[in-house]
Amino acid sequence: MTEEKKFLNVGLVMPIAPIDGCTTEHWIDVKRIITESLADITDYDTNPKIVSEGDSTGLIHKRIVEGLYTSEIVICDVSCKNPNVMFELGMRLAFDRPTVIIKDDKTDYSFDTGVIEHLNYPRDLRYNEIVEFKERLAEKVKSTYEESIKDSNYSPFLKSFGTFRVSSLKEDEVTPNEFIIRTLQDIQVEINELKTSNLRKGNQNYDSNPFKKRVSSLTSSRMFDAMLEVIDNLILEDTFVNLSTNELIPIVKNELNKMGFMAKDHEIRAALKNILDEYGNKILKDA
Repeated sequence: MTEEKKFLNVGLVMPIAPIDGCTTEHWIDVKRIITESLADITDYDTNPKIVSEGDSTGLIHKRIVEGLYTSEIVICDVSCKNPNVMFELGMRLAFDRPTVIIKDDKTDYSFDTGVIEHLNYPRDLRYNEIVEFKERLAEKVKSTYEESIKDSNYSPFLKSFGTFRVSSLKEDEVTPNEFIIRTLQDIQVEINELKTSNLRKGNQNYDSNPFKKRVSSLTSSRMFDAMLEVIDNLILEDTFVNLSTNELIPIVKNELNKMGFMAKDHEIRAALKNILDEYGNKILKDA
């Protein structure tokens, strides 16, 4: 009978968008090469995923942190020194968990992480060198992971600088119902953020938009921007739901007063009407 392989949870940190002349397709090819390399590890089954592609729902930033923390080993491609990649690498190293760093042959070493071995591969993905790289990567991942589980004092990075208390994430045990409620709340937050994002996108060209002239006759552009911020927050808090314009005016007025703006009721009413008419948000009931 064939012994069942252990599943090894491998997280990936790497660029996915065009940078430094490398296209999106280039990074898809790099990810495929990494996946093929890990498939050659005979002792483990793997399904490497970008850390933001975790199974949990919720905010992408939460998924990234969870992926960085829970992955049994992370492969980080620092090619082109993508800022997001470097930040996520720093977070993973702060967790002091097994990490394998790779980079292409056109990228220089970074000072802070130069003490860690990097596996190089050709940026042009030449076949012969990629074959060799895949073999070295498979062996490196296997040996790094197995060293980490055998050595209770394993430390891939922090031990080079002294003794530190390693960062950790709080893990709460919740009931199935609590988990479902939290998941739905995360989804609601994402939906609200999309609403806010759409509202802000509509205001990106505000300074060059004729709409500014209609509003500026009633209120200053700074007060209008403050009103947008207040409305953003009210949308996130679902305060807009089932409220009429008359009910919203004192709420908006109070928030503006806290920000140092003394707005009159007719200014707020006109600005609310213009904002909603301009951006097509049918949130308010008719007063």
